[in-house]
Amino acid sequence: MLILVFITILSALIFDFVNGMNDAANSIATIVSTRILSPRWAVVWAATFNFIAIFIFGTPVAKTIGKGIIEADIISVQLVFSALLGAIIWAYFFCARMGIPVSSSHSLIGGLLGAAIMKSGIQGLVLGKGLAGFFASKIFITILFIVLAPVMGLILGYFMMVLMLWFARKSHPGKVDNIYRVGQLLSSACFSIGHGGNDAQKTMGIIAMLLYTSRNIPFVHQYLYNYNEVIVPFWVELLALSVISLGTLSGGMKIIKTMGVKLTHLKPIGGFSAETAGAITLFSATALGIPVSTTQTIAGAIMGVGTTRRFSAVRWGIAGNIVITWILTIPASAIISAIVYLVVSQF
Repeated sequence: MLILVFITILSALIFDFVNGMNDAANSIATIVSTRILSPRWAVVWAATFNFIAIFIFGTPVAKTIGKGIIEADIISVQLVFSALLGAIIWAYFFCARMGIPVSSSHSLIGGLLGAAIMKSGIQGLVLGKGLAGFFASKIFITILFIVLAPVMGLILGYFMMVLMLWFARKSHPGKVDNIYRVGQLLSSACFSIGHGGNDAQKTMGIIAMLLYTSRNIPFVHQYLYNYNEVIVPFWVELLALSVISLGTLSGGMKIIKTMGVKLTHLKPIGGFSAETAGAITLFSATALGIPVSTTQTIAGAIMGVGTTRRFSAVRWGIAGNIVITWILTIPASAIISAIVYLVVSQF
């Protein structure tokens, strides 16, 4: 059992690393496409502010992952391991290698759902009591934000761009570019903080679940985990944010090209508007404990900025391919994790 616990923690950290690598594109796509920073320095910038999130947020998203998706009495090391492996296989081996932006967050949610259903059926999910309980459940809210996050990003990106253009309406274009080149560094930093704050907490929640189910192991028992509180010790926060920052440092250049270049052409004022809109969405969702996709958020914001020029400025065919991947993510990762659990549970 102890060996499997260590393997599962390692899997959680691999997921965290892949999350940072995949979502690095979301944090730096706009500052790369507007040539504010080179890709190398952009990832250093993003990784630094990923880590700074440890001083800003608590662990509301970790608590959602830890107790808001599956019932406490079905949590096992095998289930957590299967959920992680399903998310990693889908997010990295199927999507990131093809340069398709995908939500690592929703890959993890799908992984948890698939493994839980394979183990205990639908009763293993935290769905609340009755219809009202279901609509108030974390599962429903998380799935709802698959749609709301990019829409919020798009709307905020559009109006932020309109507002910035109004402020700059009497200024020389060269002066505007210079101002927003500096502003974009700040907006990118905020978005990276939002990314670290929301996404690293998912790994924290997974490790908290793992320690809860392994609490009879001597080195774990000392923490006296209470599932209802989902205690996340500081060393877990530090580890998760360190690993996601290292993942960001590794890059993800194929996805950067898709997000920062192929979706629409951006100037510094557009990059600033998109990142600010994305950061507002991420900060709001994190404060409410809602796990959201940084990929969806920034993609929606970039499309919103693009539509201020004209509707055709956004390459909707590429955007459509991204949306299809979003729709497939939860069921695909759920199926993979269910298969993994079916195999792992035999041992």
